[in-house]
Amino acid sequence: MRGPWPDDSWKGWWGDEPPYHVPAFVLTHHPRASLEMRGGTTFHFVTDGIQAALERAKAAAGDRDVRIRGGVSTIQQYLRARLIDELHLVFRPILMGSGENLFAGIDLTELGFRCSKHISTEVAMHVVLTKDK
Repeated sequence: MRGPWPDDSWKGWWGDEPPYHVPAFVLTHHPRASLEMRGGTTFHFVTDGIQAALERAKAAAGDRDVRIRGGVSTIQQYLRARLIDELHLVFRPILMGSGENLFAGIDLTELGFRCSKHISTEVAMHVVLTKDK
């Protein structure tokens, strides 16, 4: 959804119980109260940028991994800020027309990424890019 929240009815595509089961921090330009849902997922809407969202996610995760999900703009912001250690990309062999280029203007080699794993299945290719430390 783009623009201000028209009301508090948005609860995602998954129904009453999202698949995450952990706190989720949603980047937005439009404030909204946190949304607690069944199964342990609470959506927290963050309006003060990627760094604030990441700090809150790290605090909530403790010693566990933080996973960033989002559209091209979100992932590009985190890549440009050098805040991603590993990318797990999934490619499906279907044509969807035009769209946004995830890596436009981004040099993954210059950022220190290398292909650390790739697995092909009948329905998708999984590619893991890891940043050298």
